[in-house]
Amino acid sequence: MDLQLYNTLTRKKEKFKPIRRWKKMVSMYTCGPTVYDYAHIGNFRAYVFADILKRVLKHKKYRIWQVINITDVGHLTSDQDEGQDKVAARAEKERKTAWQIAEFYTEAFKEDFIKLNCLEPKRWAVATDHIKEMIKLIEKLESKGVTYKTSDGIYFDTSQLEDYGKLAKLDIRGLEVGKRIELGEKKNPTDFALWKFSPKGKKRDMEWDSPWGKGFPGWHVECSAMAMKYLGKTIDIHTGGIDHVPVHHSNEIAQSETATGKPFVRFWLHNEHILMNDEKMAKSLGNIIGIKDLMKKGFDPIDYRYLLLNTHYRKELNFTWDALQAAQNAYKKLKKEFLSWDKNSGEILPDWEEKFHQAIYDDLNMPQALAVIWDLIKSKEKEANKRESILHFDSVLGLGLDKLNPEAIPNEIKELAEQRLQARREKEYEKADSFRKEIEVLGWEIEDSADGYDLFRK
Repeated sequence: MDLQLYNTLTRKKEKFKPIRRWKKMVSMYTCGPTVYDYAHIGNFRAYVFADILKRVLKHKKYRIWQVINITDVGHLTSDQDEGQDKVAARAEKERKTAWQIAEFYTEAFKEDFIKLNCLEPKRWAVATDHIKEMIKLIEKLESKGVTYKTSDGIYFDTSQLEDYGKLAKLDIRGLEVGKRIELGEKKNPTDFALWKFSPKGKKRDMEWDSPWGKGFPGWHVECSAMAMKYLGKTIDIHTGGIDHVPVHHSNEIAQSETATGKPFVRFWLHNEHILMNDEKMAKSLGNIIGIKDLMKKGFDPIDYRYLLLNTHYRKELNFTWDALQAAQNAYKKLKKEFLSWDKNSGEILPDWEEKFHQAIYDDLNMPQALAVIWDLIKSKEKEANKRESILHFDSVLGLGLDKLNPEAIPNEIKELAEQRLQARREKEYEKADSFRKEIEVLGWEIEDSADGYDLFRK
């Protein structure tokens, strides 16, 4: 069954085939975090989406070479090359060095990444480890005659490209006429910084010598330099949030294709926003929730992963605590069903596997994939076969069912359950309810069944 993916570049689903198909190798670049603060759950939608994509590719027997960047320098507070460097600004606020800030929030990001059961990339590419590659790329662009110098840096002249903005289908003339963007010394509204000069009379924590003077790289040039170093001049897949399309990813295409003369990326895939109260979740709006915030309210990060699976990655998701609670309840039920089945190995059911493949290979239709699993749970198939099939499917969903082990039920809990059962038989329902509450206080749940009851860890 062919894998169909929606390509932002062409605005349609296309059959995916990697460049190195004879090696079953897929090159994949995922835009990573700017490490000046904790990532919020809106940010993490991009990484869960990329993880699902990677798992689907692995399910299809491809070998994945994924790079995720760590932006620890050069991302200004505005995507239009205005304001302070985000990492440097945070360092000033906390009275620490930019290096300390970057290290702390990089580790915090990776911890949350693992809690969401995301598979680590082949390489975490840290921007400050690749300054030489960035300078080399800027020199290449300079030799092509597409750069110019201003008082604050070296800029890319987008007017030199006939197809600039093709990813976002930008109306460049509309931008020119509208005058919505402050030009400053820019020649064109869409021009962007390749290298920024250090402020005069002020030493930065992160600055480097270059042919143009002491300074630091622009945000956009970092991704191109690192992607091409590890994945080649043309890569199979580039992922990121939909907000990267008009500026960051358009600029990556411009500088990369100008430098090499080759297509930069074959498949661009973008996830939609997480909303809160129908507004985009963003630090600038102050409506953010972190992974730690979820955990403080009694949720597991995998509950949030389950919530994300319920909405297609190309649709906006309005986050509410009620929706997360519903996801937690569904995930608990899934785990209970899974743990209640025979532990002997069964076989993967081919008809159900085909239904699952129809969902995941149709542009990663995870809501439909979940529906297949729930239909299988309700089916009359042998329990051992259900268990084996769902475990196989979870290699794509990443809900961690392979890590679940049935827990021995303490004698105290068993005794309370038996006392509750006896009370129910004697129609002493208030007494039975008190036993149920006591069981719950001790961290267990009891559900009535045809055989009497079932006990589960909360």
